[in-house]
Amino acid sequence: MSAFMSVFAGLVTGLADLLQPLFHAGAAAAAIVLFTACVRLAVHPLSRASARGQKARTKLAPQIAELRKKHGKNPERMQKALMELHAKEKVSPLSGCLPSLAQMPAFFLMYHLFSNRTIGGERNELLGHSLFAAPLGDRWTDALAHGGLFGGAGLVYLALFAIIAGVATFNFRQMRIQLANAPAMPAGPDGQQIPGMGAMTKMMPLLSFATLFTVGVVPLAAALYVVTSTTWTAVERYFLYYRGMPVAGVVPATVP
Repeated sequence: MSAFMSVFAGLVTGLADLLQPLFHAGAAAAAIVLFTACVRLAVHPLSRASARGQKARTKLAPQIAELRKKHGKNPERMQKALMELHAKEKVSPLSGCLPSLAQMPAFFLMYHLFSNRTIGGERNELLGHSLFAAPLGDRWTDALAHGGLFGGAGLVYLALFAIIAGVATFNFRQMRIQLANAPAMPAGPDGQQIPGMGAMTKMMPLLSFATLFTVGVVPLAAALYVVTSTTWTAVERYFLYYRGMPVAGVVPATVP
């Protein structure tokens, strides 16, 4: 692991050196953004597959609702019927998780790289880099302790929080539209709403704001990774999935 971290540190340092003439003191931060973009480009095929799968699952929702009505009292038969339906339509229920799972190693590498003062037994030189007044190895608590909320480092975090809040709000609105246009949630075997399903449906859009917590507790370098990746995801999902989705309560026009 130590040798691997040394190689990764060399990669980030090399990117920073290439970007130094353009970004000067912020070259390491720019290198992290560029690295994140490269990771997202690498997993883009998975994102496209995920979007296709999500569209397919949306189209299958009425059939799944019918299966729940038909096999609601027989969980084993219900599970088998769902697997058969997904296999018939060539839809993977797990495809939506693949982009996130594929980039998790890159996030953890960035987290560990900027959480350790030594790499391969040598001083971690990357900890000497910063984004404006905020060191890349520090956390939000460090910014608050040295300058406060509106200090130099604190303002960097406020900017990151503002970006994440904007992206989360966009995701929140899009997910609300998606849920509003989805078929009604099926009832349980006794004809009553499945316990907890309504609350879970209401909570799902709010999960978009959980990234704010992540940005506040990880090193700034990892926070930059999260902000860049989350923004990329929002733009990507808009073009691959949300664009063209009907607005709740509006019936799409039909061509005669």
